[in-house]
Amino acid sequence: MKKRILAVAAMATAAVLGVTGCSGDSGGSGGGSEDKGDITIGVFNGWPEGEAASYLWKSILEDKGYNVSLEYADAGPVFAGVASGDYDFALDGWLPLTHKKYFEQFEGEIVDLGAWNEDAKLTFAVNADAPIDSLEELAANADKFGNKIIGIEPGAGLTMTTKDAVIPEYGLEDMEYITSSTPAMLAELKKALDADENIVVTLWRPHWAYDAFDIKDLEDPKKALGEAESIHTFTSTGFEEDFSEVNEWLSNFKMDSDLLFSLENVMYNTDEEIKDYTPIVEDWIAENQDYVDGLTK
Repeated sequence: MKKRILAVAAMATAAVLGVTGCSGDSGGSGGGSEDKGDITIGVFNGWPEGEAASYLWKSILEDKGYNVSLEYADAGPVFAGVASGDYDFALDGWLPLTHKKYFEQFEGEIVDLGAWNEDAKLTFAVNADAPIDSLEELAANADKFGNKIIGIEPGAGLTMTTKDAVIPEYGLEDMEYITSSTPAMLAELKKALDADENIVVTLWRPHWAYDAFDIKDLEDPKKALGEAESIHTFTSTGFEEDFSEVNEWLSNFKMDSDLLFSLENVMYNTDEEIKDYTPIVEDWIAENQDYVDGLTK
């Protein structure tokens, strides 16, 4: 867990907003050493599925001759950065619920290329041996969880959904809802599990935490967290013109949850401190070469 916190912090600190996505390509295909321009991918802080997909495309595009940088920020600033052209695209827009407000806010300023994964789900997770199984039981048992719900970034779509839907639907107003960051939430989760204490956190699927920790989801009979969602790629309005072949590749991009989990697992389920996942991702690509090659055909 320490390495995950350090990794995100180091990369977030290194992120500098800049208009870097304005160099167009020739629209041709293929790879090689030709410099085809600079591309900046916006990455949500603490969201591993988006980071994993971003590293995957960084390696793919660099192999094709593009110069790619990853810029980290919370969801709101990433949407704003893509809308302004500071970022060229991002890979972690959840619809129809989690990031609906951002897609509406920046309508006409960003382009939705469609979904690359259809199995996304917002969740409330607890330790596997917690005394409750449903969100309907949480208010009556709040004291067993220290009267706290541990959340993630304040600007995250999950945070908005928790405040606007889950808390009022299940009468959780008397519980303290703590938001800070995904690494901080994961650190609190690990701390509680190590101490054999109950804890409730806001989480989502797909996430490597379900492989790393003994946790379970609370049932959501009122569907306050919504049904399964899809994860979308969205670009700046000028991206298709500037990078036509990449736009086509991203429009056709699909990645099922089994493949995504396998990539996340090799990136995050390690005790090593990792600041650059590129070598790990390149090894994963070599083991899944047929799939990766198909992404740019």
